[in-house]
Amino acid sequence: MLWLLTAPVLLAADTDVQKTNLFTEETDGFRLYRIPGIVVTPKGTVLAYCEARKFTVADRGEIEIHLRRSTDGGRTWSSASQVAHLGPRLPRNPHLPEHKKKKDMGGPDEQTVNNPVAIAARDGTVHLLYCVEYMRAFHIRSDDDGVTWSAPVEITSAFDQYRSELDWQVIATGPGHAVELRSGRLVATFWMATYAQTPQLKHAVGIVYSDDAGQTWQRGDIAIRKAGEPNIVELPDGHVLVTARNSDPRNRRVAVSSRDGATGWSKPEFIQDLLEPGCMAGIVSHPGTASRPRPFLLFSNPDTTERAHKRRVNVTIKLSEDGGRTWPASKVLQPGPSAYSDLAVLPDGTVLCFYESGDPEAPRKHGRPWAYSFLTLARFHPDWFASANPTPQPAPGGLPSEDKNHTQGL
Repeated sequence: MLWLLTAPVLLAADTDVQKTNLFTEETDGFRLYRIPGIVVTPKGTVLAYCEARKFTVADRGEIEIHLRRSTDGGRTWSSASQVAHLGPRLPRNPHLPEHKKKKDMGGPDEQTVNNPVAIAARDGTVHLLYCVEYMRAFHIRSDDDGVTWSAPVEITSAFDQYRSELDWQVIATGPGHAVELRSGRLVATFWMATYAQTPQLKHAVGIVYSDDAGQTWQRGDIAIRKAGEPNIVELPDGHVLVTARNSDPRNRRVAVSSRDGATGWSKPEFIQDLLEPGCMAGIVSHPGTASRPRPFLLFSNPDTTERAHKRRVNVTIKLSEDGGRTWPASKVLQPGPSAYSDLAVLPDGTVLCFYESGDPEAPRKHGRPWAYSFLTLARFHPDWFASANPTPQPAPGGLPSEDKNHTQGL
C-alpha cells in the first residue's frame, strides 16, 4: 500500500492543535468529499472515511466510500482507497423529496453508496455499515485494521422490521461511527424517512444491533421520533446516549438514553448546552487524563443556531463530565466555515476530530451557497481544554415539540 507523508499544518493561533487536510475537493477525479467518519482500532490504527462524490456535489449520484489509514496516530496517511460496495451495481432509488426533484442527482446508471459507519471492536475486527441508494443496507468487515475487507452482506431486512411504524422510502446509517458496548453488543444508529404526504410518522432515528459479532443484525426500538442524523456513545455507567439532529425551533440537540442500547429509550429531552444548527455532530467517550482522571465526553458541531448550509461555521469541541447532561466548557476548533464532524480517541489520549472545513472563496468559485472544500483532521490533547471558555447558559427550554418543517438528510 502506498503511504504518503502528510505534514501537519499548525494553527497560527494555537500550536496545541495540528491540522491536516485528508481530502480536498476536485482531486483524484472526484468533485467533492463529504460526510466524515473516524475510528481508532485496538492496535491504534486510525481509519478516516467519507463519501467521494464523483460528478456533482449532490447527496445522490455517483458516490463511493473512500478510506485512509494511519498507523502513527494521524501524522502520516495512506493514499485513499475505495472500500465499500465493490460488487454488482444496484438500481437507483426512485424516491426524492420535492425540493430535490429539480436538481441534478445523477443519471440512471449512477450509484449512490452513502453514509459509512464503522465500529472498531475490541477483538480487532472493524465493522463497516453503509447504504446504497438510501434504500439498502450492507455490512462488511476487516480483520487487518482496514487493509482488506470482506464481501458485502445485505442487512436491509433489519431495517425493514421498522416498516409497521414508519414505511420508509430512505434510510441512512449514522453518519459518523457506531459502538461496541461493554457487553459485546454492536450498536449502530440510523435515520429513516418517507416523502409520502400524510404518513403516521415521516422521519425517525432507529437502531440496529448485533449480538453475534456482526453475523446477524436486528432492529431495536425507535429511539427518537421526528429527528435524524444521530450519534451514539456508551456512558461510563453503561447506559447508551444517542443525540440527534432536529428542526425544532428551540435549536438544541435532542437526546435519549437506554440501558442496553436498543430498547427502553428515555423520553427525549433537549440538551441546553448543545446548539443545533441542523447539522451532523460528533460524540466520543474519553477514558480520562492525569488532569481529568475520570472519564468524560467530548462533542463537536458548528456552534451556531443559523440553519442555512452557508451559515455552518465554528466547529467547536464541548466537554461533559456528568454523562452528557451539561457541557460546561467549550472551545472553537475551526473558526469560519466548518460543518459535519466526527470524533475518536487514540490510545495515548490524543483526541482526533475529522470534519468538513471550508475555503471562503469556494462559493464564489463554484457558484454554490456553501464552502465545504476539505475534510480536515485535527489532533489535540485534552489539556488543550485548559483554557476553554465556559459554555454560555441558554434560556430554559423543554421537550421536543411537533416538528413540521424537517428537511434534514437528503
